[in-house]
Amino acid sequence: MEVDKPAAALVRDLKERGLLDSTIVHWGGEMGRLPVIQFREGLTKRDKVGRDHNTYGFSQWVAGGGFRRGYIHGQTDEFSHYAVDGIIHHYDWLATILHQFGLDHKKLKFRIGPRDLRLVENDEARVATELLA
Repeated sequence: MEVDKPAAALVRDLKERGLLDSTIVHWGGEMGRLPVIQFREGLTKRDKVGRDHNTYGFSQWVAGGGFRRGYIHGQTDEFSHYAVDGIIHHYDWLATILHQFGLDHKKLKFRIGPRDLRLVENDEARVATELLA
């Protein structure tokens, strides 16, 4: 991919400068793409193909910032559609990142009008300690 070498160079440069332990490099997003190609306009219009969003099983990587090195976590089903083992929910990931920043996701609140809102509002959110060094 076009970004592989630059991303690797960034991580290598941070490590060489002694900054990787205090920097989190996260490569991912809030969702992935389905592992199948979809023809939205039928089989006759090949220029209208795509892959829809997939929030049930996708990959991302992270380096530095107190995360385990060389660790692979979780597994998807045989079609790479659904996570089936080691599931980390979006709210768990956010709680973990906040933890690495020294913040408690349960106590981090913002006053908006008469209400206190939390950045992570799901009460089941947890810090995914299995990802940490």
